[in-house]
Amino acid sequence: MKESNSNSRRSFLEKIALGSAVGGLAGILNPAVANPLEENKKQMHEADEWFKKIKGSHRIVYDGSTPHDGFPIIWNWAFYLTNNQTDSPDSDITAMTVLRHSAVPFALEDRLWSKYKLGAVFEVNDPATGAPSLRNPYYEPKPGDFPMPQIQGIKDLQARGAMFCVCDLALQVYSGAIAGQMNLQMEDVYKDMISGVHPGIQVVPSGVWALGRAQEHGCAYVFAGG
Repeated sequence: MKESNSNSRRSFLEKIALGSAVGGLAGILNPAVANPLEENKKQMHEADEWFKKIKGSHRIVYDGSTPHDGFPIIWNWAFYLTNNQTDSPDSDITAMTVLRHSAVPFALEDRLWSKYKLGAVFEVNDPATGAPSLRNPYYEPKPGDFPMPQIQGIKDLQARGAMFCVCDLALQVYSGAIAGQMNLQMEDVYKDMISGVHPGIQVVPSGVWALGRAQEHGCAYVFAGG
């Protein structure tokens, strides 16, 4: 497990280097260069307001740093299930999942999975085929996508009050890496990624920023990566 996590961190740093090489992180690494984050500055400031939606007596934030077979979503559902079983209604519960690092594609539309081969990039296989996924299996899951049929995906959990956010910094890093591999412009890939974030999923400056904010709002922290 430690070796796997180490490899994941090393891969992420390699993608930062690649993103920098193709201009993907120019604005972060060199303030004199225009940063694509500027276009979403308003959205970044709105992220603080979004955290005010946290409610109830039972509050938890899951650190979804890796795909981990969908467990950053499964544990969100399990928190609602087991609190309901102990007589707490959904109105008294907030489960948040922060999609960061290599779990960011779970925030994205199927068209992006197909266009950029995200299943191969993030090593997420389609549960139905076993091949690298060309769709997001956990936003609106199909039968067989989760190990138990009653497990809900992101869209249904949002309807219950669950909160999901995605790391903008990681989206920039991976946009740069994908652009380099496909001979595209990082800015174009990044804009496409941002436009394809599913409704209700908040883009936040970084995943670690969001984890801090969630804990400031009374959420207990649970690691949900592999």
